[in-house]
Amino acid sequence: MRVPHSPEPVDAPQVGGVPLIDFLARAGGPTVDGEYVHWDKLRRLTPPAGLNHRQWWMAIKLSRQAQYRTLPLNDTSGKPFVYMLPDRVLEALHRIDGHASGWTVAPDEMSLQRTGDRFIVSSLIEEAISSSQLEGASTTRAIAANMIRNGRKPRDVHERMILNNFRAMNEIRKIGDGPMTLSALLDLHRTLTANTLDELRDEGRIQAPGDSRVGVCDNDGHILHAPPPAELLPLRLDAMFRFANEDAGAFVHPVVRAIVLHFWLAYEHPFQDGNGRAARSLFYWCMMRRGYWPFEFISISRLLLNAPARYGRAFLETESDGNDLTYFISHQIDVIQRALDDFRVYVEKKLNDAREIERKLKRHAGLNHRQSALLAHAFRHPDAEYTVRSHRMSHNVANATARTDLLRLVESGLLERARIGRRKNAFFPPADIRQRIEALGPSAQQGSAAELPTGD
Repeated sequence: MRVPHSPEPVDAPQVGGVPLIDFLARAGGPTVDGEYVHWDKLRRLTPPAGLNHRQWWMAIKLSRQAQYRTLPLNDTSGKPFVYMLPDRVLEALHRIDGHASGWTVAPDEMSLQRTGDRFIVSSLIEEAISSSQLEGASTTRAIAANMIRNGRKPRDVHERMILNNFRAMNEIRKIGDGPMTLSALLDLHRTLTANTLDELRDEGRIQAPGDSRVGVCDNDGHILHAPPPAELLPLRLDAMFRFANEDAGAFVHPVVRAIVLHFWLAYEHPFQDGNGRAARSLFYWCMMRRGYWPFEFISISRLLLNAPARYGRAFLETESDGNDLTYFISHQIDVIQRALDDFRVYVEKKLNDAREIERKLKRHAGLNHRQSALLAHAFRHPDAEYTVRSHRMSHNVANATARTDLLRLVESGLLERARIGRRKNAFFPPADIRQRIEALGPSAQQGSAAELPTGD
């Protein structure tokens, strides 16, 4: 058998008399020191020897184009959005996957499950507040958290935005593994914007032909992003839902898919208002649908709120560099990693707090874990106030269970009950709560507190 000869090699392409492969090697690949740099930043850096800035940028773009993956999202001219996965992003995706799966089998899993509802409520409140503040809501975290936990009616549109966002986050949890549809998205938007828009008819409604499309502007009124025409929205959103539900197409890493959805809805800008909140909600839905359970507990909006300009810049860099979504993906990956790190610290602190209070109360056999959690909080916050509703919301239990928990703690002398205005069930730690908890010991088993029902 004869082996055919290899074809004759073609002449290597050159750039400015330099072989292309050498030209690309001088540039160092698609990143600069591991960072996915935009031209606006690159032109301020010192180029490698033998290259000027434009040559350097050309070499970087050629390296990127060889690795681009095409998405089913097109701009209004029909040009597709693309992305690549730099080493830094690949490493981060591996780390995120490891965190999600690693925590699932963590030794303290049962401890986390036991206090999980409390963690979820706290994180949902944090995400509701931060996401609303990104859209202009103005109030303090303490006031907003107190409103949600105690069931107080919102006093203004800012508080209403936060309460709406909290309810929407709960709706996302209920969708679960179900598909994302136009009906589900409209319901979500209706919840997010209830009683906050100038026109009631805009709640849960995509913009229609004839409506004045809402663009994204800077502080000076200059348009930064003009969304597609309203008449194209039905078809474009249908493509987004197919991508969201993984109906077709090449494999896209689940975290990347969630980030793309975040961008996609913001790009379409289908609603009169609330597009940012809806986009971040889609991100959460996609992450939890694919089993990234820690994201039930994580607030990305809190970190976005700390650097809103960088968040907006990631959108602009994508559109200004040939629809290269890698800029936005890289930014969001950094946010996700910081959020996961913060969550790990938060969980470890909460579990350590729980262990400490359990050590102090371990001979107090009648206390259930909700009562122990409340006492742990009271130990750290002796000026705190509790109600049946706040205790029920914090632990996701029935009203009767929450009432029993609190009344039994009153009987044991670990809480005091007081009437405030029309409220008949306000509970406070006694002035010497620290001493009372510290004093709990073997002798306490003989008192009434040792006979407290678990309430489970």
